[in-house]
Amino acid sequence: MEHLFSNVTEILLLFFLVITFVQSGLDKIVDWGGNLSWLKGHFAESPLKNIVPWLLGIILVIEVIAGMLCAIGIYQFVSLGESALAFYGAILACAALLMLLFGQRMAKDYDGARTIAIYFIPAIFLVFLLQS
Repeated sequence: MEHLFSNVTEILLLFFLVITFVQSGLDKIVDWGGNLSWLKGHFAESPLKNIVPWLLGIILVIEVIAGMLCAIGIYQFVSLGESALAFYGAILACAALLMLLFGQRMAKDYDGARTIAIYFIPAIFLVFLLQS
């Protein structure tokens, strides 16, 4: 229990990333067709329009792995006081968010890009906390 309280900020940020990326990944799995259809329309006028299915698959895999690493990281923090997998999960989460930001900018969805930036702030802060 001592590890829980001495790392509470990191653990709360990890929960944030787990919720964000596991939910997003599950949504993409459960409603692949709906997501793909919406994204094809979203990127219809962008240079990414012909590779949307590939990009959706790549981001799905990265989101699920990031969420799982963060979940395992919570366990490691609480039980062992270790942070290696949490650190890798946070880095992968930041990479996923940067990919999503790139896509939103390519689609000229600046409101969507702003939303991604809001998610990026706690994710990069977590990387900062875990790198020491």
